[in-house]
Amino acid sequence: MRTRRELLRTTGAAMVGLGLTGCLDRLDNEEIEGPAAETADVQFRDGVRRRGFQDATVPESVEMDWRVGGLNTGEHTAAKASAVLAPIGDVVVPGDNGEVWAFSPGGERRWRASVEETERGIHGTPAIANGAVYVGAYDGALYAFDLESGDRIWRRKLGGSIGSSPAYHDGTVYIAVEYPAPSGSVFGVDALDGSVGWEDDRITDHPHSTIAIDRDAGRLVVGANDGALYAWTYPELEFAWTFETGGAIKGPIATADGGAFFGSWDERIYRVDLESGEEEWAFAASDMVMTGPAIRDGVVYAGSHDSNLYAIDAERGEERWRFDTDGSLIGCPVVTPASVLVGSNAGSLHCVAREMGTTTPAGEMVWRASAAGSVSSTPLVTDDGIYFTDRASDERSGSVYKLRAAGS
Repeated sequence: MRTRRELLRTTGAAMVGLGLTGCLDRLDNEEIEGPAAETADVQFRDGVRRRGFQDATVPESVEMDWRVGGLNTGEHTAAKASAVLAPIGDVVVPGDNGEVWAFSPGGERRWRASVEETERGIHGTPAIANGAVYVGAYDGALYAFDLESGDRIWRRKLGGSIGSSPAYHDGTVYIAVEYPAPSGSVFGVDALDGSVGWEDDRITDHPHSTIAIDRDAGRLVVGANDGALYAWTYPELEFAWTFETGGAIKGPIATADGGAFFGSWDERIYRVDLESGEEEWAFAASDMVMTGPAIRDGVVYAGSHDSNLYAIDAERGEERWRFDTDGSLIGCPVVTPASVLVGSNAGSLHCVAREMGTTTPAGEMVWRASAAGSVSSTPLVTDDGIYFTDRASDERSGSVYKLRAAGS
């Protein structure tokens, strides 16, 4: 296995030069100190702690602004990649057709870029930093594309497949990688040229989960299909501990207040102490949990295959309310100052009231937007609209949607 991985890295090194070398001049590895380190770039789940908070106002009612089809074409039931808002104002969204698209807020497609394997394409959501879009694909490679043009900067072959989303910090892109055996590794890749700076291959099954980095707690954590949560010290990257659950950990990990929050296929949502790796509480759903939690104001919001969105007290693990979406929840919820948004396999995006700031009681629906296919992406809420994607249905391929305030 080690020999094969070394071969993959050697092969990947030969691929680095295939990009546009002129684009490399646009990248830099400048370290950013203090609180700005997590807000100076764009990450899936709005930061490397993956807390899923977006500081934007959600309209009380919505209507369709625009829709573009053809992005998701496969039937694979994993959560689909999600849109991110680039610093230049465009919305970047990848799909399982193996392409990354960039749109203006008005729906004009600025560019499209492709990866080299299109059977399952891309399921992870990009990180954006240094004028580059970083994303992994099911060909086992990590890519860097130019943010303004979509031109490929570099491609680094790392393993058999990548279904997770990258984490960027201080000039390094961290990514979980799967091997056919099955097994897995976590990598730290130089954002400038794609060279591998760190690898740990102790994971015993596919790490489809997405890495979280908590600098306050000094931990980097990721889950895997073997049911274990793995932790390393950060930034030293020395292995710290594992925590075992009774089922696969598929979704992103979120961290807050010294705890790691995540769901498992053993039908539980967990809080684990980041320092010790000991369980602090486990909340019982009634079906498997694939979503990554959102955390805000001491409340954890997480969904389950049992169709419920749960609001759970972050300290005690006690249920505050639940909302039934009538379909399995696979994608991650997003929390805003007044609302929680989550997609459902029932073919809909739901907006649910939180505990403050709305006329709708907490845990009740504000509105519901319909889609042609299952909505398993994480919604993106911006000042001018709400973006999400759906999975291909029997009638048509998946689409990118933008909602706007009704009547605007």
